Amino acid sequence: MRGTFKDQGGLFSYISPEARVPAQHPLRKVRALVRDVLKEMSRSFSALYAREGRPSIPPEQLLSALLLQALYGIRSERQLMEQLDYNLLYRWFVGFSPDDPVWDVTVFTKNRERLMGGDVFAKFMAKLLDHRDVKPLLSDEHFSVDGTLIEAWASHKSFKPKDGGDGDDGADFHGQKRRNDTHASTSDPDAKLYRKSQGREARLCYFGHALMENRHGLAVAGQVTQASGTAERDAAEAMLKAKRKKARRRITAGADKGYDTHDHVARLRAAGVTAHVAQNDAETKTGRRRRSAIDARTTRHVGYGMSQTRRKMIECIFGWGKQHGTMRKTKHRSVERVACDFMLNLIAYNLVRIPKLIAA
Repeated sequence: MRGTFKDQGGLFSYISPEARVPAQHPLRKVRALVRDVLKEMSRSFSALYAREGRPSIPPEQLLSALLLQALYGIRSERQLMEQLDYNLLYRWFVGFSPDDPVWDVTVFTKNRERLMGGDVFAKFMAKLLDHRDVKPLLSDEHFSVDGTLIEAWASHKSFKPKDGGDGDDGADFHGQKRRNDTHASTSDPDAKLYRKSQGREARLCYFGHALMENRHGLAVAGQVTQASGTAERDAAEAMLKAKRKKARRRITAGADKGYDTHDHVARLRAAGVTAHVAQNDAETKTGRRRRSAIDARTTRHVGYGMSQTRRKMIECIFGWGKQHGTMRKTKHRSVERVACDFMLNLIAYNLVRIPKLIAA
């Protein structure tokens, strides 16, 4: 017998979003982890808000929505609000009932700024890594560090002379010599013109830096800085010194050839960090052979080879963030905002991998 087609469907539904989500859906374990961390952060959230006044968006729901944006690569807050309106999976993850109204985009953005100013994302990362099920997965002795370029939300046409002279509107820049000390972007002054390598185009971008533990390849720290030739090494020293202080013993750090400079290696050794840096002894343009800061005293140990093998896993973090997350081209402007978005991507990567590692 042919069924009757009803175009409108039922007016009322008595099934909760919890029942709509499959029991084996990957977001179930991610949501449980997120809820545990959010409970631990209740006191930090309270410090960001006044005791009186009109209630704002609950910070737990706000942070959950931002994590959804990173997990599914949703390109804007406007599209996030649109999908929250009709996607039951997203509503369940954030904590909405089917009848709850979605926030206004402007209100959501203003409340997001409050979290960015309160260093909430770094605290969330710390609480996540200190979780009872996550802490045994981490190494507190062996780490790897690397950096990646994050394309800025600014075009080449916005890169104009700082003094505003010569009537240059940035529209035709071919044949001109443009440098960061004489030019700046009018759209995002913090973005710098940087070339990844010889023969590549220069772009307005930022540098994102990640610190990874070597046992399971989870991100344990992150920073965003302006793009420069020394940014990677400076950020690595800051993050590794903080880890060395917390560990209270000597640690190791694997890195690629870009970190093989005598000054950088010497500063790491003085800080109690054993630098397992790839040797950069390639031939220069002038035909001279570079002298690596790493010699046989370091390379003869088995641990050096292990660090060089494990350090390549950090590229998985950047690859996931650019392929699935929102790391490839930021939608934010200023170092502080880009840093918050970068940290969200690191957290999202960890949340994807941790349930699988716990179950293994």
